Parts: sequence; structure tokens; C-alpha cells
Amino acid sequence: MSNFVFPPVETPSAAVRGTAARYAVSRIFCVGRNYADHAREMGADPTREPPFYFTKPATALTASGSTVPYPTETKNYHYEMELVIAIGAPVFKVTPEAARAAIWGYAAGLDMTRRDLQAVAKAGGKPWDTAKGFDQSAILTDIARVSEVGLLEKGAITLSVNGVEKQHGDLGDMIWSQAEIVSNLSQLYHLHPGDLIYTGTPAGVGAVVTGDVITGRIEGLGEIMLTVGPAE
Repeated sequence: MSNFVFPPVETPSAAVRGTAARYAVSRIFCVGRNYADHAREMGADPTREPPFYFTKPATALTASGSTVPYPTETKNYHYEMELVIAIGAPVFKVTPEAARAAIWGYAAGLDMTRRDLQAVAKAGGKPWDTAKGFDQSAILTDIARVSEVGLLEKGAITLSVNGVEKQHGDLGDMIWSQAEIVSNLSQLYHLHPGDLIYTGTPAGVGAVVTGDVITGRIEGLGEIMLTVGPAE
């Protein structure tokens, strides 16, 4: 007999490529402005800024191939194509070398953003939660294990809308490497299996509207797709 007042929400999870297993997701961390060209695009100086983070709730997780409604309270709904790290071992205050060993897998991700709400929050020095952490804002492919694909430290990362390329970068262009991100984040949090880290996006972010089809690709990993449906 359950002692819960209401039934608990099902644990969000992602499929693991080539297996019937699933990766239970507890937290989603996102790195802000981790490509120099995107940092400049957003009006920042990439030569001076240390890494910073925001989070999305695990309940925002949505599988690649989905159709999601155009979100409420925005007129400027943006895509951001990203490599996502899946943590596979507990780490806390570790070196980049030790952090690299904790990278268990990768996925392609879309950090969907209500850009107009983000702009208002930035101008007022307020949190980004409503701009970044809304329902169905963390799109994710199946997770590919590092043992299968290796460490993806270089390779093209691209995104197209309705077949027209909008973003094109290389994983090697990250300001902070994957190992440095995990190491730095581990100074702030006890990281555990179940933690995902969206590692930032190249330049070329932009708005989409109802009916648009977003497709992204990361070399050596695969494709992600999202269709924007009508507003709720």
C-alpha cells in the first residue's frame, strides 16, 4: 500500500542505443555560451567568460522524432543544437582527467528556448527558468555509449530547418572542453549517473514556427528531429 498522497511521477528516461535498457534521468545541466561564435552572437566576450550553467527539469525531456506544441507566452521560439553528455560514475571535485572517465555516453540534443522571455530576464537580472525550463524543452536522441562511439571531441555539428542549414560548427570549437565542463561542474555539484549535460550550441540560433521541421546531426553520433506543432 502506497503512502504517497498522489501517485509519483514516472522517472524520466532515455533509450540506450542498441539495447532494451533505459538511462534514468535525474538532472539536466546546460552550459551557456560555450562556442565563441555563439557567445559573440549573443553579445558576450568569449575570451573572458568562465563557464556558467542553467538547468532544465528532467520532466522537460522529450524524445527525438516528436511533435511538440508551439509553447505558450512566446513569439520567439528558438532552437539550439547541442552535444549532450551522459554521466556514468559519481564524481565530485575531480580533475579534467578523472572527469573524462565519467563520460558514459552521448546524445544529440535540442535546447529549445523562449528567446523573448530570456531577453527580458537578462535585462532585469532575473533567472532564466521560464525561458529555458518549460515543458518539452529538452529534446534528446537515444544515448550512444562511449564504448560504442568513442570520445567525440571533434566532428561537425549542424542543424537545418525545413532542409535549410542554419547552424554549422565543430565539437572541437567548444571554449570549454567536455572534460573541463564535467570537472568544473563537479566543483559545484556531486555528479551521478542520471545527470545529463547539454554542452552548448554553435552560432546560427533562430526562430521556428508551427509546421517547421528541425533536423540536426552530430558527426559520429547521428541525427535528431523535431516538428513544431500548433500552439496549445
